[in-house]
Amino acid sequence: MNDRIALLRQQFITDKIQIPWRQQPEDNDALAGTFSRDNLSHTRREALRLIHMLSKETPVVFANERIAFTRTVPAVPALLTAREMAELKATHFVHGEVSNLSLDYTRLIRTGLRPKIASLEVLKAQFQQHNQSEQAGYTQLQIEILESILDLSERYRQTAQLQGNKVVARTLSRVPANPPENFLEALQMFRILHFTAWCGGHWHNTIGRLDQYLYPWLEHDLQTGALNEESALELLEEFFLTFNRDADIYPGVQQGDNGQTLMLGGLNPDGTDSYNLLSALCLRASLNLNVIDPKINLRVHSKTPIETYILATRLTKQGLGFPQYANDDVVIPGLMALGYSKADAYNYVVAACWEFIIPGRAMDIPNIDGLSFAEAVLDTVGKKLAACASYSELFTHVKSTIASRIDTICQQIKNLYLFPAPYFSLMMEGCTETARDISLGCIYNNYGLHGTGLSTAADSLAAIKKFIFDEQIITAEEMLAALKNDFVGYEDLANQLRYLTPKMGQNDDYVDSIAVDLLNCFADELQGRKNERGGIFRSGTGSAMYYIWHSSDLPATPDGRYRGEGIGCNYSPGLFTKCAGPVSIIKSFTKPDLKRTINGGPLTLELHDTLFRTADSIAKVALMVKSFIEAGGHQIQLNAVNRETLINAQKHPENYRNLIVRVWGWSGYFVELDKVYQDHVIQRMELVI
Repeated sequence: MNDRIALLRQQFITDKIQIPWRQQPEDNDALAGTFSRDNLSHTRREALRLIHMLSKETPVVFANERIAFTRTVPAVPALLTAREMAELKATHFVHGEVSNLSLDYTRLIRTGLRPKIASLEVLKAQFQQHNQSEQAGYTQLQIEILESILDLSERYRQTAQLQGNKVVARTLSRVPANPPENFLEALQMFRILHFTAWCGGHWHNTIGRLDQYLYPWLEHDLQTGALNEESALELLEEFFLTFNRDADIYPGVQQGDNGQTLMLGGLNPDGTDSYNLLSALCLRASLNLNVIDPKINLRVHSKTPIETYILATRLTKQGLGFPQYANDDVVIPGLMALGYSKADAYNYVVAACWEFIIPGRAMDIPNIDGLSFAEAVLDTVGKKLAACASYSELFTHVKSTIASRIDTICQQIKNLYLFPAPYFSLMMEGCTETARDISLGCIYNNYGLHGTGLSTAADSLAAIKKFIFDEQIITAEEMLAALKNDFVGYEDLANQLRYLTPKMGQNDDYVDSIAVDLLNCFADELQGRKNERGGIFRSGTGSAMYYIWHSSDLPATPDGRYRGEGIGCNYSPGLFTKCAGPVSIIKSFTKPDLKRTINGGPLTLELHDTLFRTADSIAKVALMVKSFIEAGGHQIQLNAVNRETLINAQKHPENYRNLIVRVWGWSGYFVELDKVYQDHVIQRMELVI
């Protein structure tokens, strides 16, 4: 990071010079009221709202920048009035704005907006010629959206010219009207397209495989001598900073949960590795900047060299909580088994956190709901344990409970409604040509279900199997009484259940085999099910925010967990599990056939920050990740943590403004998190190798 980038980082990340340019929020319901009075369709509302947002933006160009566009309108107005939303929810399962997609940005980058408008005009004329007025009207809306982007870009160009920023003015004289001719123009054009998506209320719009689709412009500049590696890195670092300018106004469950995920590397269908110079530069840029966006995901496989893992581990050392690793050797065949074509499976990225999705072709909703393994087991235990003569009989009832809960979830997700997204539709396959909105579906229309509390469920069943059926230490009635009383009066039993029973993560087949059975049951129950859009249901090992929601009201569980205590985040051991180290955890969590639960959900490990202090220790962590991949793991993410530091940060947040942690599928500034999420990170195990 050179002096210019250091200055920009100081200005945008520390000093936040962009904040004073923010306008006062509008009345959130005013625009929706106007739309309602005029009885406008939802599609027209969506287009007009985006055009309204872009027209309200005040161009802001800073003296030292080369990549412009900064949000000044902080909030996106509501599309419907409260009454209209209530009426819609009465008849539909409303999922809201189209989000969590990976767009094919090249559909606009490679053409430029002026040529794209020209092609849309031709298409509109064809629709009119065939009396397809609805399609012609839809195409006209897309033309108006692109014109509004060009209008804002021209206002930015004029501002840059007036302020003497010749670089920005020159760049905006070409893009986005025309396709970019160099790497800087390609980065600026992406910034404009990504900026526009947020202005339209489309949250969690991911970045995808930027190292693949922008590489031709970098390669061209390197070949012509316009750039070298260091000057390209400088551009990339400034580009990465743009993702952090407006992140404070991006919606999410918590600050930082904004879905700005970037996928690097990965196998090509011919078996070669797509990891290239831009992939490496992205890792270096993130390493140098030490900011939370974009979130880095790295595709790896059995032949990924250790040097790549070591560079990535240096990022983890920074405390960023990424990169998150995805294993091509597991993910690609897993996606193909679900019906994705070979070409699409090899082109996978992740959605906002870690759910696998296909750029430009999937209207998948990979986080539509979640199954709580822990709650399913506890419910079964409460109703059936006393009458069971064996563990196998109890597990048969558990399977029935899981099946029933999956039935309920699938039945609830009916009459799905997504708000139209005519801007997004320009970058999704088949939508433009047919004037069909992406909200109605695309090539793939699958739904993903998270699976939460797996370790708590497996540990609970292992405790019952050991204490009641195998060793007959207690009776079923005693277990049920202890659970009912939240272990009050049964404290010795609670301690035995917590610390003297096998736990997932200890590499003990006694409990790990139960986890395998639970995941197979999850996959089996979803197999063959179709949703109303013709897609399938995908099972996964992730939790998203459900690890908080599903545990807050969960009564005591047979693993010795008290009412309200937390459960593991994503695919990870229980919070009070004592493990010898990460090796035993890796062995436990690679026993299931993870190709069957390929909606996504990483093994999440907290490593003590002392593990990253020397080159040798960094190499050990890199080898550990590599061993997880080679053992058949699907995803893994690491946190470099220090419990004492985290506790101090809770007490004195003013001293830890830049402390970053991995939360569930994203990284955020620790002091900006709600206390419930801070506490959970603190409670997780600090592992050493």
